[in-house]
Amino acid sequence: MKSILGIGNALTDVLAVLPDDTLLKKYHLPKGSMQHVDMETGDRIWEALKEYGVKYVPGGSAANTLTCTAIFGMPSGFIGKIGNDDLGNLFKSTMEQYGVKAQMLYSRKSSGRCMVFITGANAERTFADYMGATLELGPDDLSIEQFQGYDYFHIEGYLVQNQDLISKAARLAKQAGCTISIDMASYNVVESNDAFFHNLVENYVDIVFANESEARAFTKKEPREAIDELARLCDIAVVKVGKDGSMVKQGDEYHYIPAWPAATIDATGAGDTYAAGFLYAHSLGMPLKVCGEIGSVIAAKVVEVIGTKIDVPRWKAAKKEIRELIAANSK
Repeated sequence: MKSILGIGNALTDVLAVLPDDTLLKKYHLPKGSMQHVDMETGDRIWEALKEYGVKYVPGGSAANTLTCTAIFGMPSGFIGKIGNDDLGNLFKSTMEQYGVKAQMLYSRKSSGRCMVFITGANAERTFADYMGATLELGPDDLSIEQFQGYDYFHIEGYLVQNQDLISKAARLAKQAGCTISIDMASYNVVESNDAFFHNLVENYVDIVFANESEARAFTKKEPREAIDELARLCDIAVVKVGKDGSMVKQGDEYHYIPAWPAATIDATGAGDTYAAGFLYAHSLGMPLKVCGEIGSVIAAKVVEVIGTKIDVPRWKAAKKEIRELIAANSK
């Protein structure tokens, strides 16, 4: 089976379900927003959340994707930077438990964490991110040996703000013969790195994953026209449109993929798992439409749980549905 390497922010989600918005107001966090905080503020918030009971879930966009590809059976590796502390050790050991080869680098700073406030009847999530050690991952941490032997290389779009790091990673991945994919991650990251993103996609990236706001920020067009523009710049373009499904295009081949049925309670991680399903199917040589469908199947499972980790019964159901799709398209 083909293998995949990813690079991303090694963040541990610290999740707490809160009875009201009191803590959000105390720390000036607009409901539903994502705010970066310094170490001192991050430590205060972490301590405050502990009173409500917290759940620790190692994550980050690329790490979520690689965890899923490993569960699918793809040999999977991950490059990230952590601190020599409990959260860093938890991140590394959890990735390895899922079968991911964790190529972790160490920093003197404490490990990055994302404090997640879950509030209200609809379980709305508000994020306070302390990036810590993750910000110290740099081009000097990379060598060609880390990329050799992998068939795919998956880039977390949040890292594009570190342009020297991603430039070197893309060059090394191409040198190693990898198919390169990128998840654009956030429309504001796309907007603030517009020229760099265009150069990266046009010269290095084979497969682009974007949601509708990211696709709009990149192309200045609405989703249906945006995917045409993206597909002119790279081999395969994927534009996800939330509950309305996704669109996939390669050359002149275009498909609209309806969202798979799901009892949605939390959309966090849907894009990460979609990418995993798509890349897994692509590695098997499945048709473009089937790649999108397999992405949709697994994304539908993660939105039924709080957080980014799918439970065992849902994984079993997903694998059954995916086996049926693959069998139907392998005759």
